[in-house]
Amino acid sequence: MDESSPQTADEARKGPAFRKHRMSLSTAILTGMVLGILVGVFFGEYVGFLETIGNGFIRLLQMTILPYILASLILGIGGLTYAKARLLAVKAGLLLLLTWVIAFAFILIMPLGFPTWESASFFSSTLVEFPPPTNFLELYIPANPFHSLAENLIPAVVLFAIAMGIALISVKDKDHFLKDLSVVCEALMKVAGLVVRLTPIGVFAIAASAAGTMSVDELSKLQVYLIIFNLGCLILTFWVLPMLVAAATPFKYKDVIRVSRDALVTAFTTGNLFVVLPVLTEGSKRLFAEYDLKKENTDAYVDVIIPVSFNFPNIGKLIMLFFIMFAGWFSGSEMPLGDYPSFIISGLLAFFGGVDVALPFMLDLMRIPSDMYQLYVVTGIVNGRTATLLAAMNLLVFTLLVVSSLTGYLKINWHKAIIAIVGSVALLIGSMFLARVYFAVAVDNAYEKDEVIANMHLIEERAESVVFDVVPNVLTKDRNLELPLLQRIQERGELRIAYLADRLPFVYINDQAQLVGLEAELAYELAKDLAVKAIFIPAERETYEQMLADNWVDLVIGAIPITAQHLRTINFTPPYMDVTAAFAVPDYKRHLFADLKTIRETPGLTLAVIKSHVTQEFFNLLVHEFPKANVVEVESDSEFFEDTEGFFDGMLTSAEGGSALTLLNPSFSVVVPRPLTITVPVAFPIAKGGDSLSDYIGSWIDIKKKDNSFQRYYDHWILGITPEDEKPPRWSVIRNVLGWVE
Repeated sequence: MDESSPQTADEARKGPAFRKHRMSLSTAILTGMVLGILVGVFFGEYVGFLETIGNGFIRLLQMTILPYILASLILGIGGLTYAKARLLAVKAGLLLLLTWVIAFAFILIMPLGFPTWESASFFSSTLVEFPPPTNFLELYIPANPFHSLAENLIPAVVLFAIAMGIALISVKDKDHFLKDLSVVCEALMKVAGLVVRLTPIGVFAIAASAAGTMSVDELSKLQVYLIIFNLGCLILTFWVLPMLVAAATPFKYKDVIRVSRDALVTAFTTGNLFVVLPVLTEGSKRLFAEYDLKKENTDAYVDVIIPVSFNFPNIGKLIMLFFIMFAGWFSGSEMPLGDYPSFIISGLLAFFGGVDVALPFMLDLMRIPSDMYQLYVVTGIVNGRTATLLAAMNLLVFTLLVVSSLTGYLKINWHKAIIAIVGSVALLIGSMFLARVYFAVAVDNAYEKDEVIANMHLIEERAESVVFDVVPNVLTKDRNLELPLLQRIQERGELRIAYLADRLPFVYINDQAQLVGLEAELAYELAKDLAVKAIFIPAERETYEQMLADNWVDLVIGAIPITAQHLRTINFTPPYMDVTAAFAVPDYKRHLFADLKTIRETPGLTLAVIKSHVTQEFFNLLVHEFPKANVVEVESDSEFFEDTEGFFDGMLTSAEGGSALTLLNPSFSVVVPRPLTITVPVAFPIAKGGDSLSDYIGSWIDIKKKDNSFQRYYDHWILGITPEDEKPPRWSVIRNVLGWVE
């Protein structure tokens, strides 16, 4: 749980008896997590409904946090005098900044421990639906604080609270207001305290639903986060922070560990930072007394610094931002380098509040699936305690450094400082390297998505059909060409379909030598609904138009776009969908293709286009659009993907088709350059005199869309979603071991 959550003040006031109760509550939370995992493993997907209860608990947990941020910050800052405020701003400000730098250095370096994970995915609407640009003025400057509260704009709320707190310092008759604000904080703490009592139930529900529905692969990847996070926390707690004190103050490393021992044990056991504030305060004062370094205001400084700094983000809280880095890696939405500044600034301001509000906010801001927060809640039961341990050490070290600075005892010992810096870097990088080696052995990272698409099959039972792999010589032309094409098809009892076999995922041959894909599925269904036999005949880009003109075939499948040039020579059915122009690029070149301006202004880029996929009209458009690039025609996509010399920088494709190709070539990605999104309609070319067939297919597609059949085909072939009735059930004891259910 969030170590700075409001319920903790209640615990501090109620004393040891209540903390004893909290110990039992902590045990109950751990018990709930363990029971939830066991129930999930035992029952599998049958306990998936518990996710609703878990989501409800999360919403209750977040209910009081934002109001508490507002009230507690105003109260904490407004209760200071100008002298104390200036003291904190000047002396403590720089040291606070130092701790933030350390925190973000670790957060950005720890992902080095992530194992290499070849990843590619089917098409997703996120490729083409660009989120609106972040309004940083609205995010950080609260023109209307109530709007900021309602929209959960944490940085703006924090800025408003700090401004109010500073203004209150000079207000004479503020005592009554501060007292009332204290009552508000107390009430919010009580509400939060009631919710916290439900934590064992909430954690049980979340753990059970996660363990019951999460795949074995996902569970394997989760250990990556747990191990790296806890390694980073332990290095910070027991090396980096104590060595910082030893290098800049008269205190020794062993003394810092000694006076923090009780606080660290209590913080880890309870998972609660607030309850150890008195212990940290007493330990700081005792250490100054033992070294005979006390001055007149030493104790007073300690009394002010610890409670006030408690309201600011500490390393133990900021380290939770590492989850955003993990969530991006886990979901295949890794954060680009250009987003790091926004990540750091927004993350810092967001963590002035509670973790339970800040992390969902950051997931949305970084465009990472919001349901990843469920994983944080489950892992937070373990990681939250380690983070609280780190937060306790951070508060003690920060207090010792600030008070030493104020009393004139802060002096850097460069010998110790070099040892601290070199040791910290070596420990962190060495640990991440060892973790990466371990994960390479322990985590199965074999890439299998190429096998997934190669083995996909039709959803529906196929119509009676014949699929030729060469053009047959047994077909005869229709004799009476004056009859409508639809009537001729029904009289002969055959629907003749030319197919382009290399148009993944629209039309292709799978590993079982079957003709499959979205358009193949539609063609089989069309023949079935016409009550005729489907005859599939192979074709090439150069031949299908002539086959249509000679009435050898009735229609063509192969993701053929409707262009102005095509319309001059080909009859089309109404379009059934649009595809989006995109580039397939090597992963490391994604940034070059992120926006059109970069592509246009980068000299020497070599862009491949598949000769059979584009018209001369479109080729000329590319040359005009990217004058500094070399546009080169290739015979097939393999010529681009097998380019070992690095001759090509990118290949023009569609986002839908390119995503499928990257499944076979996972070291490549699909990029839709911003801000322009070019969509092209796709339809079926049909034979001359095919108005009747065109009208029929247009109405037929409309019916398929309204009865949700087309959506099922689209989900399966374009989005890669396995139909519910074909999904293998999640492994569970009740099914796979005991055999109680089928």
